[in-house]
Amino acid sequence: MKSVIIKRSIVLNGHKTSVSLENEFWEGLRQIADAQKFKVSALVQKIDRERTNRNLSSAIRIFVFNHFRERLANERAPAGTAPVWAPVATFAR
Repeated sequence: MKSVIIKRSIVLNGHKTSVSLENEFWEGLRQIADAQKFKVSALVQKIDRERTNRNLSSAIRIFVFNHFRERLANERAPAGTAPVWAPVATFAR
């Protein structure tokens, strides 16, 4: 099954830019933003500010991947133990 890449325009720091992501990553980003009570654009701005040496699309993919990997590790970890993988994928408002 081939994934469709969707290009969207986002305003970052007052400048319009385009971001190309597979639909699955856009959906994951929306789910994370909703859970954290953020707008997708605000979450992307935070990802943009914290990225290092990656293009924005890659930084978003890595953020979404790490968020769901952390969530899965936390669900699988026995009560009272630290999960194997535990980077923080949430942002303070």
